[in-house]
Amino acid sequence: KTTVRVWNETVSNLTLMALGSSAPEILLSVIEVCGHGFTAGDLGPSTIVGSAAFNMFVIIALCVYVVPDGEIRKIKHLRVFFVTAAWSIFAYTWLYLILSVISPGVVEVWEGLLTFFFFPICVVFAWIADRRLLFYKYVYKKYRAGKQRGMIIEHEGEGPPSKADIEMDGKVVNSHVESFLDGTL
Repeated sequence: KTTVRVWNETVSNLTLMALGSSAPEILLSVIEVCGHGFTAGDLGPSTIVGSAAFNMFVIIALCVYVVPDGEIRKIKHLRVFFVTAAWSIFAYTWLYLILSVISPGVVEVWEGLLTFFFFPICVVFAWIADRRLLFYKYVYKKYRAGKQRGMIIEHEGEGPPSKADIEMDGKVVNSHVESFLDGTL
């Protein structure tokens, strides 16, 4: 049995995982806006703010709490983290500008469309950071993605693992088979 990565991890986390976890809030907001003659009610914004507050406080608190005492965890893809953090700050600033400065209390069509198109731009920037393209190739990091489209990340079967059974950071996927690789790399 062989497992092959089809999606880039960064792109899938920013698109599929985000859409899947936010789909209920998005659907509630769309239903409410359509039901109220395209004006915002109380349910949509409250649901989104409540979900964001839950994500910011409860989920982050649980992530910190479950790390065992004395163990240290690091962010594996620091470049992607910085890109998404910068886009988050930009998103909150942009939201403040369009709701309070540019057109107070009203979201115009061009603001909605521009905000919508910021998302694919954010995903592209994160992908560029993940793949170390443009100026990111000059930033040192020991984790580097391979050039192949699909990368084997797990392998089961007969015989010792090969170079294809090694993750991007150079570590063997299954640590109990490291002894087979002595001298083969």
